[in-house]
Amino acid sequence: MDRLNVLFLCTGNSCRSQMAEGFANALHSDRIAAYSAGTAPGPRVDPRAVQVMGEIGVDISNGRPKHVDDLSDVSFGLVVTVCDHANEHCPVFPGSTTRVMHSGFDDPPQLAAVAAHDEEALRHYRRVRDEIRAFVEQLPASLSKNQQTA
Repeated sequence: MDRLNVLFLCTGNSCRSQMAEGFANALHSDRIAAYSAGTAPGPRVDPRAVQVMGEIGVDISNGRPKHVDDLSDVSFGLVVTVCDHANEHCPVFPGSTTRVMHSGFDDPPQLAAVAAHDEEALRHYRRVRDEIRAFVEQLPASLSKNQQTA
């Protein structure tokens, strides 16, 4: 069975899309080849994202933010935007099989910026991590439903 190339797209590709890629590769590597990219990538993967993913055994420490154009040679069967900005500015992908799905998540760094202390900031990251995990866990089932109705 061929794996479906899935791109998780965000603005900075430093937190949410990196988490989603990590979960997809950890949970569904037999069915999905996951990638992540950004429309305006940041300089590095967010250290708190690396920390909270590591807490549950998913290592994203070797990830690096990439611009969506860096993956222009990959044909994606599904593009998932994980932030509203990327959804609004989602580039057009070549090929008629590409589907775009939006599942927006809160921005942990933005929430952490107003947190009273580090533990409160980490709570935001953990909540969003868990929401992303729940989304990625059900992704193959939602793809099957879409294929049946297509």
